[in-house]
Amino acid sequence: MWPNKNTSLAFALVGLVLFGGCAKIAGTKSLKLAHGLPTDHPVHMGMVRMGELLAQKSGGRLTIEIYPSQQLGTERECLELLQIGSLGMTKVSSSVLENFAPEMKVFGLPYLFRDREHAYHVFDGKVGRELLLQTEKFWLRGLTYFDAGQRSFYTKTRPVHTPEDLSGLKIRVQESPVAMGMVRALGAAPTPISYGELYTALQQGIVDGAENNPPSFYTSHHYEVCKYYTLNEHTAVPDVLIISTLAWKRLTPQEQRWLQAAADEATVFQRKLWQEAEQQALDAVQKAGVEVIRPDKSLFMERTKGMLEEYKKDPVMRGLIESIQRTP
Repeated sequence: MWPNKNTSLAFALVGLVLFGGCAKIAGTKSLKLAHGLPTDHPVHMGMVRMGELLAQKSGGRLTIEIYPSQQLGTERECLELLQIGSLGMTKVSSSVLENFAPEMKVFGLPYLFRDREHAYHVFDGKVGRELLLQTEKFWLRGLTYFDAGQRSFYTKTRPVHTPEDLSGLKIRVQESPVAMGMVRALGAAPTPISYGELYTALQQGIVDGAENNPPSFYTSHHYEVCKYYTLNEHTAVPDVLIISTLAWKRLTPQEQRWLQAAADEATVFQRKLWQEAEQQALDAVQKAGVEVIRPDKSLFMERTKGMLEEYKKDPVMRGLIESIQRTP
């Protein structure tokens, strides 16, 4: 189960009854995939494309049923359902997977990647592929990395042009020690809150802002509350598509190959879609009255560069960081 947490037995039993991870009907198999994003989000569209490709490759013998918008629970609840085999697949940020595979925290380090292409080469290369399998001992197997863009700050009460402007602000972060450390390094107070609860938390002033990519800022409607978006682009944390190892083992070797191939092809589609969605999102939020700020990113890099050196003190993390830096 979730490391150092107890999963509700009642919840698990309900999940087993209602949400079989891999149901077999009349010679076909269907995998249930649940996630927390809205249907107009490019990552959701990537998963839809994966389902289409899988149906084509398998001749309809293996399909995917997608349940978006937290229909089957939060990210954490979906992961727990995967662990007991009650749900087949889900999508989570790599930051969430730090709770299972500490090595995943490397993707959350600020200003680690030189550019988008560098990040893609890392995700698709040796480092990325090895990390996808680091969670198998927790009954979770990574299939691919979807592009989740670069994360930046958006705020409600005042614009952020420099790190000093973040001082004293409560900023929502994911449940990630690396994300919390980064926000502290920039002078703000990190506040972990579920993504599904964030809109209300912003409205009520529980937090003063958050950090995320442009499409998520737009599709979540957080731009209705936060009118300042600072493109400091501190991290490029990917979304990870995960299958329960219990569901994976119920597939034949041929079905596993179909699924992995569909995931890989959908990743190419999703990444192209993402780049288009980023500009569309920025145009839309500006039209809605958001001030988009393009700060001097070197100021934010300077304030956070100590994090990289601190994590290099760990031999495993040092090896990962240096491997990523050597990747062309």
